[in-house]
Amino acid sequence: MNTKFSSSNKPIQLYRHPISGHCHRVELMLSLLNLPYETIDIDLVNGEHKAAGFLKINPFGQVPAINDNGVILSDSTAIITYLDKRYNDGYEWFPQEPEKYAQVQHWLAIAAGEIAYGPCSVRLVKVFGVELDWQAAEQITQALFAVVEPLLSVKKYLANNTLSLADIAAYSYIAHVPEGGVSLEPYPAIRAWLSRIEDHPRFIAMAPSPLPND
Repeated sequence: MNTKFSSSNKPIQLYRHPISGHCHRVELMLSLLNLPYETIDIDLVNGEHKAAGFLKINPFGQVPAINDNGVILSDSTAIITYLDKRYNDGYEWFPQEPEKYAQVQHWLAIAAGEIAYGPCSVRLVKVFGVELDWQAAEQITQALFAVVEPLLSVKKYLANNTLSLADIAAYSYIAHVPEGGVSLEPYPAIRAWLSRIEDHPRFIAMAPSPLPND
């Protein structure tokens, strides 16, 4: 268990796997909001996420989940949205003006769609040995990057040209896509975007996994 204290709030418990991109989304948001939290690592390999104790936290048996002093939530997008609403620090992580709101919502949907079926899935195959169609996931990834690269060549961030929940939801799996066997070398605008996020003073990285040999 690792504990980070950075404000007067009681620590939020984050149930995670340390190299899960979904979990990293939540940990990154906790850090960007400068919230105190403690990480509780769940052993997915040995099925701890399906054990009775954890199923009381999330009946679906999935990480991440949080316990915020009795408020128990799962699903990374739901959690980062909750954290923004509950602990907003004055910055518009999720703008409420209709057009800007829609732009962020658009990328949250992409995080659950193209990013999940592309960058997330290639990494599931190479890092976790999940039996998925790597070639199909790689094609989805390249199609996604074909849209994102020109967008980020003229914008600093994915939605509304300011750092938002859109970037938090997209960052982890795109940053770690080389672990899934997809190079970021052909995408300088994407790499520059990743660097801008990493330059935030409260950025926290996810532990890297070994790159695939093939």
